[in-house]
Amino acid sequence: MRQIPVDTSAAVVMVAKTPQPKVKDRRTGEIATDMETGVKLMTVDVMFAANDEVEILSITVPETGISGELTMGTPVALTGLMARPWENEFNGQKRHGIAFRAVAVTSLAAAGSAPKAA
Repeated sequence: MRQIPVDTSAAVVMVAKTPQPKVKDRRTGEIATDMETGVKLMTVDVMFAANDEVEILSITVPETGISGELTMGTPVALTGLMARPWENEFNGQKRHGIAFRAVAVTSLAAAGSAPKAA
């Protein structure tokens, strides 16, 4: 299915929920892994503000692509963000949406922001 690059240059992006392991199968608790690398996948919910609109997006990212402390409200950069439309049918009901995946989610919080002693 087609993947569409997402331009984040004019957006303000902040962590809405700390990274969580992406669950592949809710019944068994199996954690999802990247099909090519085998790296564990994580989900990071972010507040994405652009064009006078704000949305909460769930972004899948490899565990190795998470850098810095990603706590609620932390400004972040999204590297290689792609959107992929999807649809499926389950029990006769059609569902559809957009899945988001990034190569990396990087904290933009100032390093060494601790108060300095006089």
